[in-house]
Amino acid sequence: MQRYFSTKKSSINYKLNLQQPTFNMSKNFATVWENCIKVIRDNVSPQNFKTWFEPIKAIKLENSVLTIEVPSQFVYEWLEEHYLDLLRKTVKKELGNTGRLEYSIVMETPSNNAQPYTVKFPGRSNSSLKNPNLSVPGTLTSASIPNPFVIPGLKKIEIDSQLNPSYTIENFVEGDCNRLARSAGFAVAKKPGGTSFNPLLIYGAVGLGKTHLIHSIGIEIKNNFPDKTVLYVPSDRFIHQFIDSVKNNSTNDFVHFYQMVDVLIIDDIQFFAGKERTQDVFFQIFNLLHQNNKQLILTSDKAPVDLQGMEQRLLSRFKWGLSADLQAPDLETRIAILKKKMYQDGIELPNEITEYIAYSITSNIRELEGALISIIAQASLNKKSITLDLAKQMIDKFVKNNSHEISIDYIQKVVCDYFDLTLETLKSKTRKREVVQARQLAMYFSKSLTKSSLSNIGMHCGGKDHATVLHACRTVNNLIETDKKFKAQVQDLQKLINVNVK
Repeated sequence: MQRYFSTKKSSINYKLNLQQPTFNMSKNFATVWENCIKVIRDNVSPQNFKTWFEPIKAIKLENSVLTIEVPSQFVYEWLEEHYLDLLRKTVKKELGNTGRLEYSIVMETPSNNAQPYTVKFPGRSNSSLKNPNLSVPGTLTSASIPNPFVIPGLKKIEIDSQLNPSYTIENFVEGDCNRLARSAGFAVAKKPGGTSFNPLLIYGAVGLGKTHLIHSIGIEIKNNFPDKTVLYVPSDRFIHQFIDSVKNNSTNDFVHFYQMVDVLIIDDIQFFAGKERTQDVFFQIFNLLHQNNKQLILTSDKAPVDLQGMEQRLLSRFKWGLSADLQAPDLETRIAILKKKMYQDGIELPNEITEYIAYSITSNIRELEGALISIIAQASLNKKSITLDLAKQMIDKFVKNNSHEISIDYIQKVVCDYFDLTLETLKSKTRKREVVQARQLAMYFSKSLTKSSLSNIGMHCGGKDHATVLHACRTVNNLIETDKKFKAQVQDLQKLINVNVK
């Protein structure tokens, strides 16, 4: 039940000295406050207006005293601290030199028989509350703590984990790009809160599988420890819940709720940047959970050292555990991801189409799967068979507006197509002349068109060392000067590589 009480704050119950027209008693409270709001809206940002002024309602106007209802004591104090001058001017304009402003503050209490009462707040202290039965924040029992996820009661088993059941470990393809993060995640799943990986922070660019991985870790923990409370929360939802708790004067309840969680998973913590009060409350929650050996799993688009707008005390705590990065998947991993997706959806495609998609989309997994879905949808809707030509048409449209950096994988793809070789043959140890020459050309273009090191190029070409790459580049340069046919092949390949990446 909601309780109402009002306060007459000395700093607001002022007499207005400026010459103003006599107040028109025919105005009602709604009209007066509506006129005030018009002035306020023009003088604050849209976000501040929505947060602090939109929830306010005018409820009474008697003897030039306008009473407004605010949702919490905190909002009342915030208005007085930050918007007192603005309120003074608007009240002067509407009510003349006898105008005053009073507040009716809404309090949430568990009692169903509470009666309205009046209190004053000398020095913003709660010590003058006249109702001895009011429940003071900090003395609440777990049974009265509101659940931000709107689940009746607060037994731990009733807290929905918010995990996506489709993001399982079986659907997560392991590769060199994610092996460290995946291994650490499943060490945590076997012993949440009991490893040195607390917190576990997984970072990487968009579309690389961070959200999938943390959901799968949460699901594994639930499977291994059914009695543990696991909760997944996107950072924006956490922020909105905190703002609501501030508006409703229930911040302590908010902290108490999160204190009950055994495994807290926060996605995209970079959005906490610049939000000092959100960082303060998360710092408090972090400490409470960590001190009680509860597991924290976080994701970010950057490493902790690169996060801007975050408090140093939070960044230092992020470094207590393990920070593991997810990188862009290599060619083999991209092919494996596509095949896994096709298997799940009951789709069969020729290997050349799968490989073409994997060669063409190198940026992230989300785009890779999107390209596959687009090709299948195009074929299905137009009742066409899926061919390599159709795949090329769709891929060209899919990446038309994106600039792509030339990669070693793509160079190898163009070279293999040109000489009608498989990638496995190109990377093999065979010493056949045509294969060796194709391999040398792939190394030559990789050195001249990418920023990769010689060692990295050699690794992509069958585990060769940097000396082999240097030798291949010298050989190609010598043949260009002495063999016209070979020179023409190099020029053809140069055009094919540059044309296809534009």
